Amino acid sequence: MGRYDRLRYILQLDPEREAHVIYRLIAAYEFPWDIARALELALYRTYAVPSIGGLLAETAELTDRTQKRYDDTALLLDAVVEHGFDSVHGRTAIRRINQMHRCYDISNEDMRYVLCTFVVMPKRWLDSYGWRRLTEHELRAVAQYYRTLGRHMGIQDVPRDYEEFERFLDEYEEAHFGWDEGGRRVSDSTLDLMASWYPRPLAPLVRGASLALLDDSLLRAFRYPEPHPAARRLTRGALRFRARTVRLLPPRRSPHFGRQNPEIRSYPGYPEGYRVADLGTFPGRGGSGLPACPVPHSTDQPPE
Repeated sequence: MGRYDRLRYILQLDPEREAHVIYRLIAAYEFPWDIARALELALYRTYAVPSIGGLLAETAELTDRTQKRYDDTALLLDAVVEHGFDSVHGRTAIRRINQMHRCYDISNEDMRYVLCTFVVMPKRWLDSYGWRRLTEHELRAVAQYYRTLGRHMGIQDVPRDYEEFERFLDEYEEAHFGWDEGGRRVSDSTLDLMASWYPRPLAPLVRGASLALLDDSLLRAFRYPEPHPAARRLTRGALRFRARTVRLLPPRRSPHFGRQNPEIRSYPGYPEGYRVADLGTFPGRGGSGLPACPVPHSTDQPPE
């Protein structure tokens, strides 16, 4: 198999009817490492919207249980990518996501914005750091995949194509990015989590590299000092060097899903380590003081 043979196969698929197949090939074969990093950055951006960052801080899930929350989010999204929207695991993952969201007063606009980050940030990441860029054909499939996810999540007025996703994201950030103490706490906890994945002496370096990847609008919203230009050049140059190296490697022959990422640490011993139905939070249980969730929580799904 040649380096671009899978792309040629993707271009033969229908980007609307076979959107999940195309997205699975992109996320699990063509760019598994890049998609993981891009989705981390996508979710991180949402903390700069005070209504989102403040709520996440209030729940304390991303400040007190940061690793668990990271793992649950990655595994729930990954279950849909790996198994599809109509599979048992895919339906269970979406049900869990919806159960959690319905426990809080989250506006449709915020939900739509988060969805937009999943579409736009991987494209922008790959434009800068991928071994190749996504084609227009693939972007149509990515947009359709997340339109379907948005429909399953009950999000209204989901953009119709990539251009609309991008336009909504840019306009929403311009209007809503701003300082929030809770959002800053969530941001700090997330940066600390990423640094914890590496040996302790490297923690300051990892945090500095993470900040060097942030654009000015995020730095202003979180009130972080601007990284030194040399740090930005070094960090971004290293990622571009990696992309050139990956381009020379043979294509991946087996899929790599999010559950296989070494950053997932809360559920050792796959496949016995977790069940999709048990992932995430269950507000209202255990005397947390939060309102009880009105959605019933079924736990009769097969092990994941």
